[in-house]
Amino acid sequence: MRCPFCHNADSRVIDSREADEGATTRRRRSCPKCNRRFTTVEEAVLAVVKRNGVSEPFNRSKVVAGVRRACQGRPVAEDQLKLLAQQVEDAIRATGAAEVPSNEVGLAILGPLRELDEVAYLRFASVYRSFTSVADFEKEIAELKARQPQAEPSGSESSDVLTGA
Repeated sequence: MRCPFCHNADSRVIDSREADEGATTRRRRSCPKCNRRFTTVEEAVLAVVKRNGVSEPFNRSKVVAGVRRACQGRPVAEDQLKLLAQQVEDAIRATGAAEVPSNEVGLAILGPLRELDEVAYLRFASVYRSFTSVADFEKEIAELKARQPQAEPSGSESSDVLTGA
């Protein structure tokens, strides 16, 4: 690591610590030439490979922006979008790959978005999966319904309301 003060090409690590729940490593360094100390922060770069082959760093704000469009008019808070983007990044980093195709980012978004808001999920999925017909929506809605816990059918709830009990 190059010294930021005297630009010496060599430095010595004095101390290393994990930060941001292990996502980054902070290293305290010392320059043998000028004897000054400095800190470096190291983070594994996660790259997304676009469909056209161009690779760019993963950007959480792009995830938030894409999901925000799907959530337009829905009761979803900005903090929930940021949490979703963090979940997506964590899921992608957990694969251990340094580069991931952009379609894997989309797949990683679908799960948390389904849990957050089903309407936003349908909107996002319709664009991401290129729905071409009403049948595509019907199939996806049927899968959403199948995932929901079944309500216990009992007639007592409606009769209680009618009788005032």
